[in-house]
Amino acid sequence: MKQLILTILLLILFVFNVNSQNKNGDKKLDNILNITVKDIDGKSVNLSDYKDKVLLIVNVASYCGYTKQYSGLQNLYETYKSQGFEILAFPCNQFGNQEPGSNEEIKNFCSSKFDVTFRLFDKIDVNGNNKSPLYTVLTDNPITGKADIKWNFEKFIIGKNGKIVKRFPSAADPLGEEIIDTIRKELRKS
Repeated sequence: MKQLILTILLLILFVFNVNSQNKNGDKKLDNILNITVKDIDGKSVNLSDYKDKVLLIVNVASYCGYTKQYSGLQNLYETYKSQGFEILAFPCNQFGNQEPGSNEEIKNFCSSKFDVTFRLFDKIDVNGNNKSPLYTVLTDNPITGKADIKWNFEKFIIGKNGKIVKRFPSAADPLGEEIIDTIRKELRKS
């Protein structure tokens, strides 16, 4: 009888522990607010600073067929920034060596060619063994599933609570109806 009671107690503790881990894990798996990154000038940025903002996170490159999307991204930023919208752009050189420059060169390119005023960050890896912790969350979560970044200019919309809302492929126009509708919907949420 003692052994049966002990077994039942151990089973209850095991189930409780698994459920607790899942609840805590789910918060981390689809939320970016506990992550720290570096900006293009090498300064640490806590993504919790963006709580209550709607974000579009994008991996960028200066010499890609999609580089012209910088214009659409800047337009989107100018249109919605006063409503609590931010764009966080992360240069990446993992696709066809299309972002070979230094952070300073990238910053100058974005400023001189596209008048970018949204925030640029340190060049990172978005796939592989050196994948940024941010992209680990963005590419493996219950909302967008588990899939590596396929190319430059993939986009993620993040809600005001830091949770991932939606993922868009590289070809998705930043000024496309689905992206704008998603941003507007998230901006209306309190």
